[in-house]
Amino acid sequence: MIFETIVTTTNADGSPHVAPFGVREWDGMVLIAPFRPSASLDNLLRGRCAVLNLTDDVRIFAGSLTGRRDWPVQHAERIDGWVLEGALAHRELELAEIRDDATRPELLFRVVHERMYAPFRGFNRAQAAVIEASVLVSRLHLLPAEKIDAELKYLAIAIEKTAGERELQAWGWLMEKIENFRAEQAGSNQA
Repeated sequence: MIFETIVTTTNADGSPHVAPFGVREWDGMVLIAPFRPSASLDNLLRGRCAVLNLTDDVRIFAGSLTGRRDWPVQHAERIDGWVLEGALAHRELELAEIRDDATRPELLFRVVHERMYAPFRGFNRAQAAVIEASVLVSRLHLLPAEKIDAELKYLAIAIEKTAGERELQAWGWLMEKIENFRAEQAGSNQA
């Protein structure tokens, strides 16, 4: 099973790097498998640690994919890393094993500390739609436009019926990203 999370790593200059990741868990370990090239992968290999943030603020998922990476953070407690201030919970991770691969290495982490701040009450349909749309945006260069359009049409129903202010903002960022990508592909992007 894949869990959608926000992973924070530390850039070479010491600043935080915020990125959405689908992670897997088993036997107390967390698997993070970034595609190459990736700033997150570079940070994970260099720093050998990360923070897995659990949040219901889907703006962070959408924002991370649309150039909005400046989210409030605080220092982690046991590792040299960053915790999202708005996280419901976080897990501090240390790299235990690397399964190298030319395209998508698998990095296994052990949990060295975790803290819960507030209960997770679940995602509403609009929040789930934003996360799904975020996955589509992360794969714009891989998926046919027809598939993206069909999935967005379906996801938009949940946005129309159940979105709050945060979800509408995140959805808007993602739609803007898609429009800019398509304009760039067509050679007409003015942004």
